[in-house]
Amino acid sequence: MANGLKGIKTVRDFELDGKVVFLRLDLNVPMENGKITDENRITASLPTIKHCMEKGAKLVLASHLGRPKSKDDKEYSLEPVAKRLQEHLNAEVILVEDPDSDAPKHLLQSLKKNQLILLENVRYEEGETKDSIEFAQKIANYTDIYINDAFGASHRAHATIHALPSVMKDKGIGFLIEKEINMLDSLLQNPKRPYLAVMGGAKVSDKIAVIERLMDVVDGFIIGGAMAYTFLKAMGHPVGKSLVENDKVKYAKEMIERIEARNKTILLPVDHVATKGITDTANARTTKDVVISEDELGVDIGPQTLRSYTAALMEAGTIFWNGPMGIFENPAFSKGTFGVAKAIAESNATKIVGGGDSAAAAEASGFADKMTHISTGGGASLEYLQGDKLPGLEILRSKR
Repeated sequence: MANGLKGIKTVRDFELDGKVVFLRLDLNVPMENGKITDENRITASLPTIKHCMEKGAKLVLASHLGRPKSKDDKEYSLEPVAKRLQEHLNAEVILVEDPDSDAPKHLLQSLKKNQLILLENVRYEEGETKDSIEFAQKIANYTDIYINDAFGASHRAHATIHALPSVMKDKGIGFLIEKEINMLDSLLQNPKRPYLAVMGGAKVSDKIAVIERLMDVVDGFIIGGAMAYTFLKAMGHPVGKSLVENDKVKYAKEMIERIEARNKTILLPVDHVATKGITDTANARTTKDVVISEDELGVDIGPQTLRSYTAALMEAGTIFWNGPMGIFENPAFSKGTFGVAKAIAESNATKIVGGGDSAAAAEASGFADKMTHISTGGGASLEYLQGDKLPGLEILRSKR
């Protein structure tokens, strides 16, 4: 069992006035042609930044963006992010080109009240992904307090997530991580019943560990997306050319048996939107039952399935949603995902959306503001839920 926030200080526990605070954030926002397409992660980091500013801290912000191969990959520059932060904070954000340099140290000496420093993409430094102590030490030399608020990166042992706090005495987390962990803990500890996990997306293999962990906690699973076809095949239903993980069919069969043996429910599609090819909207049709003919593949759940999922969700006390019900990026195949989003939004349950595709689907559906919490974590939230220890959190625990 992951220990939640036990033994971890928060940004509230420190006297910040006049101190240099190094704030590791997750500003890894999606970009297209140098423009930010979704600034959720920027807005999620603002409360911690503002708190530090109000308390009189000198701030050095850091984040990664994408996976640059070298410093020459200019498309991964944090410059557009610096601009947006500047507008949100009404303060001057000074972008330091070389994170592994003495520039921040010199800048800090003359930093004015309404200025903060943002290091350029820390993944431009080889030392970041290598968890380099040398790179960390360089930052530690000018830092008084280390605060991690990058939940979405806390499952990686990288220098600004792991090596740096390992050499710092004063360290803790920001408000975003605190909220993320408290929300995820509520899914594991005392969820309101009935508790339903809605799982979708392409692969069963990506979700195995989470399903294993949740099997003893939830009251039922609702399965959609391409992973449903592996389960349907396991039950002997014809799934045509639908995406199936053949090496997981046996496992899916056993999983259904184990879920039922625990007197839990598992809901699977009873009809589908099927078509001849993944982009073929012209030939899309709704099947009359669970059978998909051999020249077709499933691309979304059908209307009967949506009705049964909606009825179940309306009764729920807690809902965890991870993964879309179909290829929702294509409007013709988005009814299932958006219908489920609507049902979750309208239920009175505690509704937690696990980052990544589900967060994107919740946003696209227009119901994002009706969710109790949308995780910024993606991979990190799943790893936490499946009981893995996150290096970025473990390093912050005080050893008794």
